[in-house]
Amino acid sequence: MSMQASNAGNEAKRVLPSGHPAASIIAEIVAHALEEDRAWFDITTQSTVPSDQPGEATLLYKEDGVVCGLEVVREVFWQTSDEIEMDILADEGAWVESGTVVAELRGPLAPMLSGERVALNLLQRMSGTATMSYRYAHEAARGGTGRVVDTRKTTPGLRVLERYAVRTGGAFNHRNTLEDGVLIKDNHIEAATARGVTPAALIAEVRARVPHTVRIEVEADTPHLARVAASGGADIELLDNMPPDMMRAIVEEHRANAKTAHVLFEASGGVRIETIAAIAATGVDLISVGALTHSAPALDISLDVRPA
Repeated sequence: MSMQASNAGNEAKRVLPSGHPAASIIAEIVAHALEEDRAWFDITTQSTVPSDQPGEATLLYKEDGVVCGLEVVREVFWQTSDEIEMDILADEGAWVESGTVVAELRGPLAPMLSGERVALNLLQRMSGTATMSYRYAHEAARGGTGRVVDTRKTTPGLRVLERYAVRTGGAFNHRNTLEDGVLIKDNHIEAATARGVTPAALIAEVRARVPHTVRIEVEADTPHLARVAASGGADIELLDNMPPDMMRAIVEEHRANAKTAHVLFEASGGVRIETIAAIAATGVDLISVGALTHSAPALDISLDVRPA
């Protein structure tokens, strides 16, 4: 059967894990990735492997980590050939040790080889992101109850998969897009100041313009700006690049005041695995970590093929 044959029959049978991106979104991302790699025109495989030669393969985790992205891998091979069958042997979100086989494949060998790189690229990146999220979330839990959240520092075109990987690893998502919530940052404040609008007045202007259901978050890099934001009606304060002692003092001051006790606090900027427990111990509600998506190393995973 052609590599580009429809997988509609397979889609009808598909049951995705809870919270997984929709099958249609996965299919679109995978189709773009395969086209980008020109998988349909793999001259090496087409020149060396007969189209009717069968084969088997195993997906092997070569380092410890969180399993994430197996349904995406399934989609890759469905799109290269709907004759490829894949048996998943590990639960999504499970922690596995190096040497664990998480899936087995069988079917025509040529499309398996043509889809190999795309499948591994996505699986390695998603599993790497989930693994880093797991480690940050567990380390933060040693210090407090604040949620570890991602940022919008994602790979263009892969945000939905990377944010899913963050959740799979046990962390949480921040706003997904610019329309999902108000976050007044330093550049917005500077722009307002240049036209004579104070931070407090800017917050009031925003409150008048957005629906009452929308929370307003304000970035503060000093205790003074944190007080201004809280008194001006901010729902969330992003404490940017502050030492833990300063964050703790701000959190305690606001929670001791009945008028500002409702405010949520997000720690951000320069958060590292070595420092996150101390940051969590300050009492903040959220700890945003851009590294979860922009710096997560790809997990070492291989596709070991056995031609028949």
